[in-house]
Amino acid sequence: MTPSGDDVLDLFSSVPAEPESVAEPESRTWGVSELNRHLRRSLEDAFPPLWVSGEIGSWTRARSGHCYFSLKDDRSQIRCVMWRRDAAGLPLEPEEGMTVRALGRVTLYEARGELQLQVEALEGEGEDGLWKLAFERLRKRLEEEGLLDPARKRRLPAFPRTVGVVTSPTGAAFRDILSVVGRRAPWTRILLRGARVQGEGAALEIARAIQVLAASGEPDVIIIGRGGGSVEDLWAFNEEPVARAVAACPVPVVSAVGHETDVTISDLVADLRAPTPSAAAEAVVQDGAMLQGLLEEARMRLARALRDQVERKEVRLRGVRSRLGPGVSSILRPLYLRQDRATERLEGAIRRLISARRERMAALAGQVNALSPLSTLQRGYAVPLDHQGRVLRSVEDFGTGTRFRLRVADGGVPCRVEGDET
Repeated sequence: MTPSGDDVLDLFSSVPAEPESVAEPESRTWGVSELNRHLRRSLEDAFPPLWVSGEIGSWTRARSGHCYFSLKDDRSQIRCVMWRRDAAGLPLEPEEGMTVRALGRVTLYEARGELQLQVEALEGEGEDGLWKLAFERLRKRLEEEGLLDPARKRRLPAFPRTVGVVTSPTGAAFRDILSVVGRRAPWTRILLRGARVQGEGAALEIARAIQVLAASGEPDVIIIGRGGGSVEDLWAFNEEPVARAVAACPVPVVSAVGHETDVTISDLVADLRAPTPSAAAEAVVQDGAMLQGLLEEARMRLARALRDQVERKEVRLRGVRSRLGPGVSSILRPLYLRQDRATERLEGAIRRLISARRERMAALAGQVNALSPLSTLQRGYAVPLDHQGRVLRSVEDFGTGTRFRLRVADGGVPCRVEGDET
């Protein structure tokens, strides 16, 4: 809790008043380190964490990440240190002369015997001063580069097959997106690339996740975002790496960070800003039930349009037919006559050809009949044949008991040799 002015007065009122007479010094001799350590503990016990307002002076960030500076007003100053863990959360480096408020603990740097303030949080004058300043600086730079130009924003695909999502895999934002897409368009594939969405290094993870999804070539659109939180919680989406990754993404990006009142740099650079992750999911996929209704309505409109068009064509065709009928008949009548005469000539030629072929076939049949063995049989002759159809020509072929077949003009007669005659 931030101490009020009365609290600070109470702290000082607890310090003993200056004695009226100078007391005799202790006989004990203090070492310098011992004295400084005692002073440090006394200061830290006497002053709980408090807010101090002043102007930044001599700001330096060491290679270790620790920040050293001073806070001053028109009459005095105090040296300050901000350890790396706390300094990592600053949205920007404060400028010389900037008026800030620092939350810290009064202590003594024992090695040098210097009074200092160990700062845990630093704010610009006014609500979210440093954060607003960092936001406006980056926004202005990106705007000058044209990355916020509405003309470069792309339309979302109407029916994406795959939706990429960059968020925390354990957060409520991802569950909301899954729920909305599953309800509206269950045929859509969700491809998640998990990333931290707050804290040191979160911006680089988000930017890398966008790049990996884009490089895979699978998503048709990408949603980035998270649920609500403080300015510090959402700050990863206000950092330049995320803005650059969104701007360079080859597919449309929807930014859905926090609640409706939260606006981030990624919202400004993205192709579409959604007030919440659920709203982003609704924006990228169509409602299946609504689509089914629209398709049915379109089918009915198309059927009506086709019927109307067919009816109009039929009316027009009847009109054309009524106008063309007499003229077409006069053109076709001579053609019909010519066709009839040609048909008659063709039929006569075919009849004559068939008759000639019949006469020729009859002559050939007579010749074949004259040469045929059957004509000989018709004159009273017969031919003996064995069971294999071979002609029996010699007496030796007719042994007693031999069975054979006697071929006559109108068929065959089975025979058997009863005996032989010499």
